[in-house]
Amino acid sequence: MIIKKVLEQLETAVIPVAKIIQSNENYKAILIGLKKGMTWKEHKTDVPTRLVVMEGSVVYKADGTGVALHKHDDFEIPVHILHALEAKEDSLCFLIQG
Repeated sequence: MIIKKVLEQLETAVIPVAKIIQSNENYKAILIGLKKGMTWKEHKTDVPTRLVVMEGSVVYKADGTGVALHKHDDFEIPVHILHALEAKEDSLCFLIQG
């Protein structure tokens, strides 16, 4: 029911909605919901991370460039690189860390 909960909360959200699906000491799976125009603010990751777009369209931004990602695209996020995510459509994404 995590996906339904994120979609429900996203209806009235003004910032992205994120929920941990599962985690342990070796990995973490996170669901992120973004409405069109929302930005996941700049940050860095210290662990290997893969972004998977399940619905919608987003732009991964780092080092002054952007990579457009659409439904079912995936992208390996480099470790220790400042980056952000912008929704071009209402979007659901998985982050798999570890």
